[in-house]
Amino acid sequence: MARNSGKTHRTFPAKKSSNRPTRAEQAQWREEKERGADLAPPPRNYTFKEVKPLNYIQGEYLDAIENAEIIFGIGSAGTGKTYIAASYAAGELFHKRVDKIILTRPNVETGRGMGFLPGELDEKYAPYLQPFDQVFTRALGKGFYEYALKAKDIDPKPLGFMRGASFENCIILVDEAQNLTKTEFKMLLSRIGKNCKVILSGDPKQTDISDSGLLDATKRLSGIPGVEIVSFRDEDIVRSQMCKQVILAYNN
Repeated sequence: MARNSGKTHRTFPAKKSSNRPTRAEQAQWREEKERGADLAPPPRNYTFKEVKPLNYIQGEYLDAIENAEIIFGIGSAGTGKTYIAASYAAGELFHKRVDKIILTRPNVETGRGMGFLPGELDEKYAPYLQPFDQVFTRALGKGFYEYALKAKDIDPKPLGFMRGASFENCIILVDEAQNLTKTEFKMLLSRIGKNCKVILSGDPKQTDISDSGLLDATKRLSGIPGVEIVSFRDEDIVRSQMCKQVILAYNN
């Protein structure tokens, strides 16, 4: 199923926590602590802050992610594709509805390749995952995120290491999907096991390879139940007004 932006505004009410101590309770705790009472700190708010779409098409994208197994987010940079997908995945991991988040993107760049970067494989792959880092740190907190990385609950995995694997009870986030070939799409999407969701973000206008398989994959899979294709327009850019004007200037 394909979706496109057609409205300009769609928001959802923020969820409020009921377990945050009041200021009076915190003040009372501090006073008793100063008098020498052996007290535990007041309870903190550990409620996960759910992702809030900023416009209509982001709301459609989130709805597609919640209800489909393979989801394509197609469109310009700055439209929030990675933010929505990663925030949703963080919530599923936080609430233990999945066991793992797998992060991947094709190893395509304009400068030096991974082999020339210092460090082990995880260190070499880290620069490619910076957009995810920012979202997960904001959504989960630095401590929880670092723990999840060490425990492999959030697992950065190079695309080439996925052949032969079967993924179950997890979410796979694929960034820069326009740089996957047709063969890589077939390999990746055939890894899907039970309770596995694959969310792919890409912009066909920014492909760095001659044989991109992104549009081919959307055409092949568009009629399959459980597959959603959400298209973002340049007008849907939310990163900043300057980002929007730059992209419009280059695309016109």
